[in-house]
Amino acid sequence: MAAIYPFTAIVGQDRLKRALILNAIHPQIGGVLIRGARGTAKSTAARALAALLPEIEVIAGCHFGCDPDQPPSWCTECQARGNGGGDIESVRHRTRFVDLPVSATEDRVVGTLDIERAIQKGERHFDPGILAAANRGVLYVDEVNLLDDHIVDILLDAAAMGVNVVEREGISFSHPARFILIGTMNPEEGDLRPQLLDRFALCVDIRGIRSAPARMSIMERNLDFESDPEAFTAEWEPRERMQSEEIARARSLLPDVRYTQADLAAVATVMGKLKVDGHRADLVVLKAARAHAAFEGRTRLSERDLVLAAELALPHRLKRHPLEEPTVSLEDFSEQLAEARVRYPSDADEGDESAEDLEPAGVKKN
Repeated sequence: MAAIYPFTAIVGQDRLKRALILNAIHPQIGGVLIRGARGTAKSTAARALAALLPEIEVIAGCHFGCDPDQPPSWCTECQARGNGGGDIESVRHRTRFVDLPVSATEDRVVGTLDIERAIQKGERHFDPGILAAANRGVLYVDEVNLLDDHIVDILLDAAAMGVNVVEREGISFSHPARFILIGTMNPEEGDLRPQLLDRFALCVDIRGIRSAPARMSIMERNLDFESDPEAFTAEWEPRERMQSEEIARARSLLPDVRYTQADLAAVATVMGKLKVDGHRADLVVLKAARAHAAFEGRTRLSERDLVLAAELALPHRLKRHPLEEPTVSLEDFSEQLAEARVRYPSDADEGDESAEDLEPAGVKKN
């Protein structure tokens, strides 16, 4: 197995790393689109994130990596095994990193049902696709803007629903498809349609670093990695382990992170004033803010959480002149929070909301 450049050894690109870590903590945020020129560590960061993620418990022998603690989300095969009284054993598994090629077909992505076997023998046989391999892992799509729009729609639908359903000739098969979707693209090679852009929860526009000392560090670290990958990886392993433990702790804390009516009012008011279409951005900001609070070990949202989340959720959603940079300042949210707290003066701890109100009833948040 080829050595993977350590996530914590990446120089700069703090906003990119933040977006990836927030999705690692709370995959239901909905993925991240990374836009930038060649050679700006887009693919390096994506691959490094997967290596950083904590190990997970999966059902032994399951092709889809089903979570043994979440029976409602099991694939058709695991449900049949459980309903039949079969043993459900679990094993620890490294988080998968699945690379989706630009030439991928629909059947390769969603998987296929063997209709002939079903008709002749009455057996339901499913050949897993890329979505099955990516479940509970990282699905990486390089040059996502060059991918067929229909395939992008399928990926985004699966990421939003958390399940992949394949139906052919009245026969259906379903399996969980919860993954961290990371798409990268070079804007010089074409853009995504606005409808698809909006469905990526977070977006990061990255550029090459201009600082001479930082560029020197990039060269030195890359040369050290190329000359002796094992030694370089070992040198950074303590920081990698620490980062991985921080993500694991944040995942555990996330369900306890609460928000107030004032937080909701601030997000809704700012989105309205910025003329953001739809309501997906509002939810994304709140989810990303909760993940950031958990990452910093807090159970209440702060203004900074909301601002940092908005910086990632809005770049691809604001209507602006192509050369105009979107700005979301701390002052904007501070003012809206102050106004909202005047509007909701009784907003105390007993009135706080939790993650249960972010999703439909019965849907697990983490």
